[in-house]
Amino acid sequence: MNYSKDGVTVAAMVDTAHPKKSGKCPVKIRVTYNRVRNYYPTGKDLSPEEWEILPTTKVRALVAIRKDIESSYQIVRAAVEELAGAGGFSLDALNNRLKGAASDTVNTMFRAKIAELEKAGRVGNMLIYDNVLKGLERFAGMRIRFDVITVAWLGKYADFMRKEGKRQTTIAIHLRTLRAVLNDAKRLGVLKESQYPFGRGRYEIQAGTGRKMALTLEQIGQIANYDDGSEATAKYRDYWLFLYLCNGINVADFVKLRYRDIVNGEICFVRQKTESTSRTLRDIQAVLTPPMQTIIDRWGQTPYPDAFIFPILTGKEDAITRKNKTKYLTRAINKRMKEVGEKLGLGNISTYTARHSFATVLKRAGANIAYISESLGHQDLKTTENYLASFEREERVKNAELLTKF
Repeated sequence: MNYSKDGVTVAAMVDTAHPKKSGKCPVKIRVTYNRVRNYYPTGKDLSPEEWEILPTTKVRALVAIRKDIESSYQIVRAAVEELAGAGGFSLDALNNRLKGAASDTVNTMFRAKIAELEKAGRVGNMLIYDNVLKGLERFAGMRIRFDVITVAWLGKYADFMRKEGKRQTTIAIHLRTLRAVLNDAKRLGVLKESQYPFGRGRYEIQAGTGRKMALTLEQIGQIANYDDGSEATAKYRDYWLFLYLCNGINVADFVKLRYRDIVNGEICFVRQKTESTSRTLRDIQAVLTPPMQTIIDRWGQTPYPDAFIFPILTGKEDAITRKNKTKYLTRAINKRMKEVGEKLGLGNISTYTARHSFATVLKRAGANIAYISESLGHQDLKTTENYLASFEREERVKNAELLTKF
């Protein structure tokens, strides 16, 4: 978190000159210009020892703090770059820009975040923020003040989304996105802690109950052997099976696979989801099994190192076009697999089902949870444990039912 250009330096730092009673020190974003320094709060406090290990730590609490600090840093850096690019940088102008971006309206701060994500090439997150903003504006208009967002307001917003037909899982995503923007406003000092509406004893976001997404090995075998005589069904069924077999790979990563990613009989890739949010990029390695090779032989392109394995992308797409092609393929797979699921009596099958089934089949077979976590590309075991929790409950319910089958 260090930026320097045209005489302006932006850096995150721990202010050891002003320790708090707890012994921890406030973390700030320092902007230096013409030997004058301005400091912007992040709302986070760390001990010097914690600050030292922050860049590489895997401790869950510190990772969350690191992400918050990075978010504050990016807000300040984006404002610096915008002012410098327009040829009008000064520390006073920066103060006004940061104050205006946050204190004007929630809408304005959302748009600043959307622009930041677009510039960083994080199209998926950008589209989420854009979608949430549109929903907020349908509910509360084009100028939403921070001070109107109360616990009661959030309850009405959630009710509004339910009336629009959104599932609880989607409602939770929208509320978490709004919470992230309010967190940025709080870190910038625009929103006081007493005004912050989220948290214990305030508004708590309800998680979705979730849908049954995992299949058994027997059910996956039924899918693999399904044939209705349609080439389209065969292709999308095979794509779905490849997602399942390739460590539950996401479609966004599936479309980017190239032949050069096949090394020593394994497919190696980095999850797009963690590519821009993790300091340490870790390859996921999936063994290239004979069924996967058969799918490549059937639907893949001519093999040479730089070629994409499957004919979805050309490599000339910008981020938006790549995202749209990924969404189109996901919908095509989901539509066809929903039909397959109905024909086989398995319910709704989607690309999510492939990923969840990969994890739960291994879990039910006794695989080590650390191995499952690594295979999925999760950053910590807690994520994997949460991921599998609903399926473990499903198993307990099934086992409990056995007790009354007299």
